[in-house]
Amino acid sequence: HVQLVESGGGSVQAGGSLTLSCVASEYTRDYCMGWSRQAGGKDREWVSTITQTDAATYIDSVKGRFTISRDVASNTLYLQMNNLKPDDSAMYYCAATRVRPLSRQCGENYFWGQGTQVTVS
Repeated sequence: HVQLVESGGGSVQAGGSLTLSCVASEYTRDYCMGWSRQAGGKDREWVSTITQTDAATYIDSVKGRFTISRDVASNTLYLQMNNLKPDDSAMYYCAATRVRPLSRQCGENYFWGQGTQVTVS
């Protein structure tokens, strides 16, 4: 199965920016991918997703501040995060699922990376 490695987390002050990267171990054109996050004591939540046709979604709290993108040639998924807020502090995880071959819809079984920590003070 695909392996995912995140990087780019760190500690920033409120209003700052970070760009998270996620490198996959194989070609990801036929994958839906996304970023989720989990803060201490809270449930994991989806932050942003992107389909194999580059259709993107965002949770309301990050709209206008975060941008998801992908570089298929390098098997890399990005999350550009601007105007960061303390509530954005969390472990951020990259995820990928294969597109179903007949329906071309995103699958349900996601593979996950190990996560990268983002702390906003």
